Parts: sequence; C-alpha cells; structure tokens
Amino acid sequence: MLAVLAGTGFDASPRWPTRIQVFVANSGSDNVTVYDPRLGEVTATIGVGDYPAGVGAHPAGHRVYVTNESSNTVSVIDTRSLAVIATVPVGANPFGVAATPTHAYVTNFGSGDVTVIDTATNAPVATIPVGRFPHSAVASPDGSRVYVTDNGGDSVTVIDTATNAPVATIPVGVFPAGIAISFDGKRLYVANTGDDTVTVIDTATNRPTATTKVGNAPLGVAVTPGGRVHVANTGANTVSILGPTGDPLGVVKVQRMPEGAAAAPDDSSVYITNTGSDTVSVLDAGSGKPVGRFAVGKGPEGVAVTS
Repeated sequence: MLAVLAGTGFDASPRWPTRIQVFVANSGSDNVTVYDPRLGEVTATIGVGDYPAGVGAHPAGHRVYVTNESSNTVSVIDTRSLAVIATVPVGANPFGVAATPTHAYVTNFGSGDVTVIDTATNAPVATIPVGRFPHSAVASPDGSRVYVTDNGGDSVTVIDTATNAPVATIPVGVFPAGIAISFDGKRLYVANTGDDTVTVIDTATNRPTATTKVGNAPLGVAVTPGGRVHVANTGANTVSILGPTGDPLGVVKVQRMPEGAAAAPDDSSVYITNTGSDTVSVLDAGSGKPVGRFAVGKGPEGVAVTS
C-alpha cells in the first residue's frame, strides 16, 4: 500500500536544481533505490527497515525520510553520502511522511496519529491525534500546514505546524490515500481509492472545489511545477493526467500496479512506481507521455525527488 507521495514542500520559487535524485522505497526488498536522471542509472541501493513504504524529502534536499511499516521506524538518509544516519521510533505501521524545514510528520496508520520528528536532532518531539487510519501526508510550500489523508474517515486533517494541532477536517471521497499540493500551495489533490476519484481542495478555504473521476483504485498523486496533476491508478495500470482545476487531460498506460508518484522540481519528469513490475516509469512532465523506465527492488511503493 502506498504511503507517501510527491509534494513535500519544495520551494515554488523559480530556481532550478543543480542535481536531482530519485529515491524509491522497495517494500519487498527492505531497501531504497537511488536513481540519478543525469546519469540515467541507479547509483545506490540503501538498506533500511522492514517493509519500507513511504518516502518524504526535506525541502532543502539534504535528507530523505523513509517509513518502515513493519519496524515502526523511520530511516533518515543523507542524500550526499547516501547512507542511513538515524533510525527513529514512531507509531504503529507508519506509512506517509512529509517534511518542513524544521520537522518531519509521519502518519501512523495503525495507531491513528502523526509522529513529529525534529529534523535537526532526529528525535520524536510530539504525537498528534488525527482521523482513522492516517495514510499519506503533504506539507505546504511555506511549511505552515501539513495535510493528512484519513483513510478510514473519508477526510483530510489539516495540522497547524506552529502549534502541532489539528485546525480543520475536510470531507473528501471514499478511502482517501495519496495527496499532493500545487507548487504555489493554493490547491490540494486527494486520490480517493474507494470511489475512483480525485478531490481538488482550495487551501485558502479548506473546501473542495471539484471531484474528478479517474481510473480504478487511484493511489499516488504528483503535481508538476507547471500545474499538471498525475494520478497513479493501481487497478487500471494507467496514469490519469488532470489540469490544475481537476479537468481531465488524458490517460497514459504504464506497467503493473502503479502506486507512487513524484514530480521533479525542474518540471522535467514525473516518476511512477510500478509495484507489480518492480520498475519506475518516467513520464515527460509537459506531455505526460512515457519516455523511459528503470528497474528497482521488489515491490516499489513510495517515491520522492530531491534537488
């Protein structure tokens, strides 16, 4: 099951990265694959905990956080040395993780809460109760809000990061899973696995503005800097592409059981994990067309891009 998606608070300002790396959590092989798009090759395989499912990137790009569902831990990876530098205990069955400049927020599916980790010390500093079966998380670009999908509550919980307290609950579709935010922070996109839809939310009002039908069992969501929304339909082996307001733009075929989705911050590519094929599909961010793929470990789920 997907734990984390793209949109963990990249800076929306027009500065392009000097280096991009793609981190893929392989739940079936207990490791993380690192792929360098410039080289066009896998550059590292990093061992982590049991059943890694989700990946979240620090906004500065120097750390990646991997949720180990069966270990009840988070592995912290240094993106320069490509080594695990800390293992942090969290709640039961962690799935999603979203990072702000100062803290990482981990959704604990089994314990119904969110663990807050200090990114300077790699220590847990708070536990926040949210809705039933919290699944995925995303941070606003300015780090002031974290949004959590409540898979068992058909809702999204909004967390104020200044107080680490829930401040709103937004109704969405059935079994919300993946979540992503636009690079300007104005819209949220929630994949509702139970009714094959995507809910678009205005972050200024915390209200849904559109509901769009997509493919069977949507899980991962990624938004490009240009505003295109990519939705991984795990039951259809396709990716639906939407415009910023949720209008359908097209559908592309990928490999078996696409789950995770992440967009490069330079608006070049979108990466889709194919859990049933042990691969990642690379889509052109502008056209949405597949332009390549690369092999990873067993059962790839979460994916994040750093710069």
